[in-house]
Amino acid sequence: MSKTALLFAGQGAQTVGMGKDLATAFPSAQEWFARANTALGYDLAAICFNGPDAELTKTENAQPGIFLVSWIALQLLKERLPALKFEATAGLSLGEFTALTVAGAMSFEDGLRVVRQRGRFMQEACEVTQGGMAAVIGLDEARTREVCVEAGVVLANLNCPGQLVISGEVGKILQAIDLAKAKGARKAIPLPVAGAYHSPLMASAQSKLAAELANLTLNATRVPVISNVSALPYDRPSLISAGLVEQVTSSVRWEASMRYLLAQGFTRFIELGPGSALTGFMKRINKEVQMLNVADGASLEATVKALTA
Repeated sequence: MSKTALLFAGQGAQTVGMGKDLATAFPSAQEWFARANTALGYDLAAICFNGPDAELTKTENAQPGIFLVSWIALQLLKERLPALKFEATAGLSLGEFTALTVAGAMSFEDGLRVVRQRGRFMQEACEVTQGGMAAVIGLDEARTREVCVEAGVVLANLNCPGQLVISGEVGKILQAIDLAKAKGARKAIPLPVAGAYHSPLMASAQSKLAAELANLTLNATRVPVISNVSALPYDRPSLISAGLVEQVTSSVRWEASMRYLLAQGFTRFIELGPGSALTGFMKRINKEVQMLNVADGASLEATVKALTA
């Protein structure tokens, strides 16, 4: 019996126009966009559909926008396949909130609002620090950690073999890029981000996020949700808030999270939301599993067809 896990996109997956064709084709998608606008008190749908890019890329818009499009992608898949079953969820960074919401840890409105606030708090932290990030391609974890120690930066994302992300002060990131290339990295390139996510430079966002989460009712999840911090499932609701707060400054252990699910016998993964980065990561981790995604109308139809074959 095949076990299915749902995977949810993180920041960076946003693109102007995301969700627009879904809203045009499906009345229920329009209703979710309208419900989100009401919950937030501003027109997030218009920013997702029309941008401009500079507005959508703002952390406080990108995060709830990706959350919303990812949520709608799943609702439409369930609409088409009412018998759809899944046995676990996981999400990259902000996607962990989507994964938790889908698993029943919090309501849709609470999840959307807290992600919007998380984006605001992280944007504020970016504005008072001079941070940046860089992708390191083709260098193993041990040598990348050496680079981090020598340059005074941290390992932010362990995405898949040969694809790691470092984070820290801008000047130190530039130094780390040179060090990584000297140690044999195929590529080391700065990322177009507002700050040093998943590093100590985001610490000021943690207490604010903790206060927001303290106002939410967090429930036991209906299926296991894999924590970015531990790469293991949350085993009780009381740990969720602490994990989400810790995640702001700690490494995202995505490869380890996927290897945990693979070890548990998962053979089908469905990526929901804009982009297909998580599909790309899985191809580097395990090429044998079935990898599907729903980002727009065409990929929704392809996934429905694959699941009903």
